Amino acid sequence: MQVHIRQIYVSPGHNYFGHHGQPAGENPIVPVDQVTCRAGRGLEGDRFFDYKPDYKGQVTFFAWEVYEAIKRELAVPNLAPGTFRRNVLLEGADLDALIGRRFQIGGIGFEGSGEAKPCYWMEQAVAPGAEAWLRGKGGLRAKILTDGILVPGVAELTVSGEPPLSPAAAR
Repeated sequence: MQVHIRQIYVSPGHNYFGHHGQPAGENPIVPVDQVTCRAGRGLEGDRFFDYKPDYKGQVTFFAWEVYEAIKRELAVPNLAPGTFRRNVLLEGADLDALIGRRFQIGGIGFEGSGEAKPCYWMEQAVAPGAEAWLRGKGGLRAKILTDGILVPGVAELTVSGEPPLSPAAAR
C-alpha cells in the first residue's frame, strides 16, 4: 500500500527523555530532506543514534491523521508537527497494526516494537489534556532492520507475512 511520508525530523539531544523532575531541554527538532537509517543503530544525526544495543526506539513514527485531529480537538491550529518529537510523520498507515510486525517503508526494513507512549511533557509541549488525548495514539517505536535513506513523499509500505512477534518481544 502507498503511504505518504509527510515530514522527517531529527534532534541532536533530548528535551524530555531523562528530564523527569527537571526543566525541559532546549535541543531543536530539525526537519530534514532525508535521513540515513542504520540497521540496529538508529537515524544518523538523531539523539537515539547508537543510544544502546538493540534499542527498541531507534526510530519513532507518528500518524499525520492524529496530528491533524489533535490540532482540531485541543484547539491548537498553529501546532507545529515537530512538537511531538517523533521522527517520521506518516500518512495513510495504521501504526498500531505494525506493533510486533516487520515491515518496509520505501524498501527500508523496520520492526514495530511498541507504542511511543505520550508522557506528561505533552501537557507543556502541546496543550493541557494532550497526554490523555494521545493515549493509544502516541505513535510507533521501531527498530531499524536494514540500512537505507528515507525521504519525504509517497512510499510503498509492505508488511511481512510473518505473524506478529510475541507480546514479550514487542515490549
